[in-house]
Amino acid sequence: MSLEMNAEEGSALIQALRVLERSKVSKSDLRASLNAMVKGYEKLVKESRKSLRKNERDEELLIQAQATLEQHQNELLEANRKLSEHERLLEETVRQNTEDLVGAKARMQKLIQLGISLAQEREIDRLLENILLGGKELTNADAGTLYLRTKDDQLKFTIVRTDSLGIAMGGVGKKPATLPPVQMKKEDGTPNMVNVAAYAANTGHTVVIADAYDNTEFDFSGVRKFDAATGFRSQSFLTVPLTPRGGKVIGVMQLINAIDPETGQVVPFDPEIVNLVEALAAQTSMTLDNQLLLQAQKDLFDAFIRLIAGAIDAKSPYTGGHCERVPELAQMLALAASESNHPNFADFSMTDDEKQEMRIASWLHDCGKVTTPEYVVDKATKLETIYNRIHEVRMRFEVLHRDAHIACLEDVIDRGAPREAREEEMRATQAALQEEFAFIAKANVGGEFMTAADKDRVRALAQRTWIRYFDDSLGLSHAEIRRRKEMQNAVGVEEFLLTDKVEHIIPRENDTKTRDESLGIKMPAPEHLYNLGEVYNLCIERGTLTAEERYKINEHVVQTLAMLENLPFPDNMARVAEFAGAHHETMHGTGYPRKLKREEMSLPARIMAIADIFEALTATDRPYKEPKTLSQAMKIMGFMRKDGHIDPDLFELFLVSGVYRQYAERFMDPKYIDEVDIAAYVPAKPPA
Repeated sequence: MSLEMNAEEGSALIQALRVLERSKVSKSDLRASLNAMVKGYEKLVKESRKSLRKNERDEELLIQAQATLEQHQNELLEANRKLSEHERLLEETVRQNTEDLVGAKARMQKLIQLGISLAQEREIDRLLENILLGGKELTNADAGTLYLRTKDDQLKFTIVRTDSLGIAMGGVGKKPATLPPVQMKKEDGTPNMVNVAAYAANTGHTVVIADAYDNTEFDFSGVRKFDAATGFRSQSFLTVPLTPRGGKVIGVMQLINAIDPETGQVVPFDPEIVNLVEALAAQTSMTLDNQLLLQAQKDLFDAFIRLIAGAIDAKSPYTGGHCERVPELAQMLALAASESNHPNFADFSMTDDEKQEMRIASWLHDCGKVTTPEYVVDKATKLETIYNRIHEVRMRFEVLHRDAHIACLEDVIDRGAPREAREEEMRATQAALQEEFAFIAKANVGGEFMTAADKDRVRALAQRTWIRYFDDSLGLSHAEIRRRKEMQNAVGVEEFLLTDKVEHIIPRENDTKTRDESLGIKMPAPEHLYNLGEVYNLCIERGTLTAEERYKINEHVVQTLAMLENLPFPDNMARVAEFAGAHHETMHGTGYPRKLKREEMSLPARIMAIADIFEALTATDRPYKEPKTLSQAMKIMGFMRKDGHIDPDLFELFLVSGVYRQYAERFMDPKYIDEVDIAAYVPAKPPA
């Protein structure tokens, strides 16, 4: 409020005074009233001035407050601006961190997936390839090489990839890498530290190089030559050693030229990615080491199997390379069956484990022959044991021949018998002995069927006697002494020309019955292990083998089953014994040793029978027989198919697939490979 009186207020006051003057109020009263009014006015003026001063102060305070408020408002706006900027930065940071976390999570998931997939991989070539491809994928590298350390400390190029050049060597379905290996040692035997891969292998340290052309620590002259020849530019390198638990480096993974996914430019390898690659290398090196050890065990097992098979083939010249060729033929026929579209083989296929299972069974199908004596397998004459006993028999004829001469001389000299007549009688006796021995010798060869009359003649000739003058109990082994129930030590004893003695019987000491029952063997065993009786052997009707010897040869399959059933094969090899032990079975149950029928045998077991028979018919390394030609072998097998000895479906596949000819071209003498009329064995298909 202003303290000055305005014109209107002054005019009102004058008018009031004039009214007072015209009124009848006394001057004193008027003065008193006026004084009171003036005092009141003064008081009012004072209060007004006081109020004005307060208002001025309030206005100043208000102005100050407004200024402060504006200042605070500006500060608040600045703070809000900064907060917005911080919020923007925070959002950007969160977004970037989120992207980094998502990327890291994706890389970790990829690393885990790679680790799991690599741990599950059982094929070495595929595992090696996936290790390198996994490293390339993690780092987005254009090129890479996986080296494996050899026993002589070389780094062998195993897998090589360069995407931009289309280079792919090593791995599944690729040509092997033929590059010369990297030497881990110099000529003087000191470690090679100038080659980056050799350095990583020697030290066990990871090497990261941003640009090989700027690096002076390692020798990249070979890289520059490669670049000059191909137009490639080898720039960033990441070289990581593969070190399993044992600490010995088993290989090196080298990645080249990391590619920025946004720009497509070559960039150095990100340190965070390097850590992941090292983690991948540590994980995969253990898997690789385990697989290499497992492969080494498989190689050792295969070598041991081949050793056994080779020993069996080397044991007898009559088996030759049988154990080596049968697996090849069996696998060829099994592959044809798995690839066939014929309904008979629609459900048949083979995994890698099943192929390995059959290969082992094929190699070991005759492993029981290690228990078969050579003299039984190689028995060429009836009287042969470890040697041909025809010489003993001949010596007895020699004795009788001389006895006839001595008797003639004694009759002429001592008893005065007519010389010419007696000598003629002697010559007749000696001629008869010559003819009789020739008959016995011919029977010993066993080339023809022996008739009942021939057997009777052998028995009759056996009744001839000669005089033994020496003690036949001398020089015997303990086994021979045990077999002789009575020791005839007397001399001058009359002996038969041919005999079946007690000591010729070799008893069966092991409990074959218990073994056969446990294995399901239905092949009856003879009473004795062997019977070496001379008359008994000479009266064999066909061939040179007795029933005991034939069983002993056939028993190799029983021994195969017994040996393989006792081996702790893993689950994926559980049928090795079944496959190996069925190669002498027939389709109608007349084979041995279990007398199985077709429906009781798996397809691989039936394949084994065909492979075994065809190899035996066409083998060119049997000294006792000429090999059959292809057409002759097929004719024989055609009869066997008709008689139910071999599987008819497999025999047809054997022909139409061409497996028989593929095998022949690999293993048979060309002069025995002739044309085979397949139509004669494969039934014609009805018209559609």
